[in-house]
Amino acid sequence: MTIIDNDLLSIQEARILAENAFESQKILSTFSQEKLDEIVESVAGAVEKHIETLAVMSNEETDYGNWQDKYLKNKFVCGYIRKHLKDMRCVGIICEDKQNSMMNIGVPVGVIIALCPATSPVSTTIYKTLISIKSGNSIIFSPHPRAKETIIKVLEIMKEVAVSKGLPEGSLTYLNTVSASGTCELMEHKAISLIMNTGVPSLLQSAYKCGKPVIYGGTGNGPAFIERTADIKQAVNDIIASKTFDNGIVSSAEQSIVVDGCIAKKVKQELKKNGAYFMSEEQSNRFASLFFTDKQLKCVGLSAETLAKRAGFSVPENVKVLIVERKYVSRKDPYLRELLCPVLTYYVEDDWLHACEKCIELLLSERNGHTLVIHSKDNEVIHQFALKKPVGRMLVNTPATFGGMGATTNLFPSMTLGSGSAGDGITSDNVSPMNLIYIRKIGYGVRKFDSIDSESIKKEHPSLPIVNGKEDHNLDNKIQSILKEVIQVLGNTKDK
Repeated sequence: MTIIDNDLLSIQEARILAENAFESQKILSTFSQEKLDEIVESVAGAVEKHIETLAVMSNEETDYGNWQDKYLKNKFVCGYIRKHLKDMRCVGIICEDKQNSMMNIGVPVGVIIALCPATSPVSTTIYKTLISIKSGNSIIFSPHPRAKETIIKVLEIMKEVAVSKGLPEGSLTYLNTVSASGTCELMEHKAISLIMNTGVPSLLQSAYKCGKPVIYGGTGNGPAFIERTADIKQAVNDIIASKTFDNGIVSSAEQSIVVDGCIAKKVKQELKKNGAYFMSEEQSNRFASLFFTDKQLKCVGLSAETLAKRAGFSVPENVKVLIVERKYVSRKDPYLRELLCPVLTYYVEDDWLHACEKCIELLLSERNGHTLVIHSKDNEVIHQFALKKPVGRMLVNTPATFGGMGATTNLFPSMTLGSGSAGDGITSDNVSPMNLIYIRKIGYGVRKFDSIDSESIKKEHPSLPIVNGKEDHNLDNKIQSILKEVIQVLGNTKDK
């Protein structure tokens, strides 16, 4: 009987992929921006033809969200983001300041390892591929086991076109025999320069142990604060539209609502009017016991109606979001976790100062400080929130899902949102090709050292002696200067 050890096969495959990618990177790093752009455009155009089929496929394989919203995410990447990338310069001379005689050179970081979530496998895989090629980097994917077939399908479509347009073999590839051991081998391999982990927290600590830069797009526990000056109707519409998109699985989506006390009644009425259902204590306890376990959530990507039915209580047909009311933030509360489904916690505070503290508690509950939304017309309150919150991105008067990904804001349009405010990853940016390069600084000589203004040096180094009106850094001159002063003092004494 033949026994096949998948872990050993995965580890061996990982080594081969890493070594091949390293060799391919030597060629890829010589490509001009124009050549890279040609490949990006061809890849995006080819995969765009399949985005609806891929959306359906990912929905069927993972059972997360709904294919219609996944299709919109795929379209966003292949359309809007693709256009946004078009005129960017990432390699070669990316900036030249002739007035100050300076220049920036973009240099690819090297071979990248990419981990993608099962919640958004198609859009994230396409996006990582486009930005990696755009910035001249090789990339190896370790597919999520729950979305393996979909991710491989996406990569095969893109890989075929990319290679036909000149991308070196091995520059865009994936681990076929997927295992945790194989993925760790990839991350630890000496040929790897950077790890991009989007939504796979189980492998985050393993990534850190590799001693390499890690870009982490992680969990979000983002609150939305509705302040007393807000447009209540618009704020509620934004929150519900955001939290129901793809059944709430986008990491930047709102996880809780904090409401200014004086408008709480109006906000609650508006929420109910727009399809929110406030669970009773008994219903919320039943819900938690059924869907929340120590190791996983069993409610990810399901609709509010499905969740209610499975929890054993009925809701009106128009219900889009389930809400549980809370007074305090408690680490024992299962609803404090990131809930990747249309469920929100609801808090009421006396004023914006107390709401500010509540939002900080919520953001720190899962450490990452992913995204915060404030609905307000008071600029002073908005500024105070911006200054005090431990968060990667703060959005103002916009849905968190769409604002976070740069669809309704001017943040960089991205499907990988960094979680860096608490040290989880090297950046809290909306990750772009510019996060996948390092910048070589070029500075031309524009002045002689001895022409630097003496007064400026004197202010910075008051202890330096002055000889003939100039600072002299030569030790002999310093000594001579001191001797002259001593002789002068002695001469004056002798005269007396």
